[in-house]
Formats: sequence, C-alpha cells, structure tokens
Amino acid sequence: MHDATLRNRVAQWLEPSRRSDVPPFMVMDVMAAAARIEAAGGHVIHMEVGQPAAGAPKTAIAAAQAALAAGRIDYTSALGIPSLRERISRHYRDAYGCNISPERIVVTTGSSGGFILAFLSMFEPGDRVAVTVPGYPPYRHILTALGCEPVLIETTNETRHALTGEALLAAHRKAPLKGVLVGSPANPTGTMMPREALASLIAASEDAGIRFISDEIYHGLDYAFPAVTAAELSPHALVINSFSKYFCMTGWRVGWMVVPEILVRPIERLQQNLSISVPSLSQIAAEAAFDGAAEMEEIKHGYQENRRILIEGLPKAGLSKFLPADGAFYLYADVSDFTSDSLDFAKQMLEKAQVAATPGVDFDPIHGRSFIRFSYARSAAEMREAVDRIAHWLK
Repeated sequence: MHDATLRNRVAQWLEPSRRSDVPPFMVMDVMAAAARIEAAGGHVIHMEVGQPAAGAPKTAIAAAQAALAAGRIDYTSALGIPSLRERISRHYRDAYGCNISPERIVVTTGSSGGFILAFLSMFEPGDRVAVTVPGYPPYRHILTALGCEPVLIETTNETRHALTGEALLAAHRKAPLKGVLVGSPANPTGTMMPREALASLIAASEDAGIRFISDEIYHGLDYAFPAVTAAELSPHALVINSFSKYFCMTGWRVGWMVVPEILVRPIERLQQNLSISVPSLSQIAAEAAFDGAAEMEEIKHGYQENRRILIEGLPKAGLSKFLPADGAFYLYADVSDFTSDSLDFAKQMLEKAQVAATPGVDFDPIHGRSFIRFSYARSAAEMREAVDRIAHWLK
C-alpha cells in the first residue's frame, strides 16, 4: 500500500509539463517502423526522411579529420567561428549577389537550433505566429512548446501552395499576428516562391508590423528557377539555413541564421546559455564544405534524375496527382483515389510494398489525410524499384 502511494506521489511530481504535450514528428515514427522491418530481414526503400543518401563533401571530411588529428576540440564563440561566419557572408555575395555583414550571421545547431533561437528572440508566450499548411511539422510544435500560438493558413493550388500577402493580412485582421514563417523551396510540397511573390509577401508583412522568418534550408536544390533569399529583399527579415540538405551534412547538426542587427546580441546571449556554442568540429567541416560545391552539384543532378523518375513513373503506378516539385527533394502526392487515411496508407505501403513514406497528416492536420510525401534523396535505382513496388501493390 505504501509503495502504491509513493508511486502515485512520484507520478504527480514528475507529471510532464503542458508545453511538452506536442504531437510526434511522424517521420521519425515511420523510420522506427522501417527499422523493425529491416531488423527482421526486410529490404525497405527509404522515401520517408529528408536525408541525402550521399555523405558530406570530401573537403568537409578532410577538414574534420585534420582538426581531430591536431588535438583539442574546444568551445567557440557563441555566434560561431569567425572564419565560418566570414565564409557564409561570402556565400551570399557569390550565390545571391548581396552583401551580408558577417556580424549578422549566427552559426546554429542545425536549422532546428535556429528556429528555437529565432522564436525565443522574436516572440513572447502567447504571441500568434502564422505558418502555412501543408508545412514542416516542427514549426508548429516548437512554437507550441515555447508557449506561442501557431496560426495555420491554408495554401491552395491557385497560389502554387505559397502564402500570399492577402492571405496573411486576412489572418492578421481576425486576430493580430506577431510573426510569419515561410519556406521556399518548401517542405513537403517542393514548391518555390518567385522573387516577385516573396518580395510582395515580405512587404505586406512588414507594412503590418509582422516579423518575417524565411526558412531557406533547401536553397541550392532548385530546379524550376533560382531560389531567392529574403536577406536580399529586407534587412529586417530573419533567415534560417543549414548545411544539412544541399551539403549533405544532416548528422553534423550545423546551420546558420542571418539576423537583423538588433537581434544579434539577444541571440548571442540565448546561445551562450542554451548551448554555449555549436560543436566546433562541425563548424570546421562546414566551412570546408563550401569548397565541395562541385561535388554537391553532381549530387543535385542525381536528385533531378530521381525527380524525373517519380514524375514519369508514379502516374503509371496510379498516383497521378501531385504538386509541382520545383525544388528540395520531395514530391507531395494526392492519394485520395485510394484512401482517406494517409496514415494507414503509409503503414500499408510500408508493410506490403516495403516502401517508407510520410503521411500527409504530419504536415497538414486539415487536409493531410489525402496526401503522402515521398523523398527522392536516395539513388535512381531505388526510385525505379520504389515505383515498381508501388505499382505492383496498388494493382
């Protein structure tokens, strides 16, 4: 009796906080289910996770090896190694033709660390922040965990699933917004915003006093037209990017932000307290990764071929409706001809076809039950086999 009472008391003491009650990131659950099938001897084609099949650039690996051989791996400045910040600044001149001071660049623990720092520095608990659906789930989940209110704005085919200034201001009129977050190229849709559309959205946001955050993690992976950085269009926009996607460095956990001058010191203080600094070995490798751009361009060509295989092959398998795959390495397919439950569809496809993909409900709690996200970051041979398996399963 005493033990039961003690267990009840401990359970009350250790009851999780309300802010921790966020939905799971379903793609991680799909990965775990796929791993169980593989452990039992199955062969799963992984199209669920946005992780390049290729490794980091050879230049990054060599730099990391040299740093390890040299001995100590120490703390760095909370804002990042100065030479890396300078190199990122040069990247903006080379890639976009815009001058960004290194002092405005903050190195982060992947883009995820960037989102946390951005939200903490820009918003108070209770602030309403607009995000689009379909969209990357941790946008909503991190905002919720930090006590903010994510405001979901639906996108449509008419706008190529991009947020417009009109839609943003309509949500703002219902109840004031403090911020908005957009991604281009977008996850899960792969759609992109042309320069005029992005400039118009930023102007509408700033005119209304809504703080603007641009997720540019898939920059470099653009096929339809060149991606445009919000840093070129406004000094007040906060930009988040990462070495995870184009540079194939997911597990290195290193990214960066371009921040308005007024936020540099607040973000530095937050980083000092939350993580001290980003792992120095990852920063050293990231700086060298810029010298591996030729290698990364070859990998990008592989994504383009995979994109072609899916665009041509999935309709033959029965999945003929999907959004334009302008960039990134995703195809967001409408599966409503087969199901109204994308979670079950993904489960059945994994079990019966051994193809892992992510249910749309992970990205869109409103209409996601009719969609599946396929990642085409693996090999061309795997993409062809996946199309064949799906076709056989759906017959």
